Amino acid sequence: MGKATNRPTGDGMQPEYDFRTGMRGRYARRYAKSTNIVVLAPDVAKLFPDSESVNKALRACGEIIRAQPRKRKSR
Repeated sequence: MGKATNRPTGDGMQPEYDFRTGMRGRYARRYAKSTNIVVLAPDVAKLFPDSESVNKALRACGEIIRAQPRKRKSR
């Protein structure tokens, strides 16, 4: 067998990237446990320069919500 070249194959992949024996979704469950991805609308995203500013705003909203008296459900 010849030496692999650095040129991509017809599908754009390098020869050394062989995923034929890979398992689809092998780490999906572990990844899902530690992530929570939220996609913001473009107009909302313009208000926040980074994820830390989003977290800061959400924490402030959470404090406001927690400070509100709870309403009891009537039966």
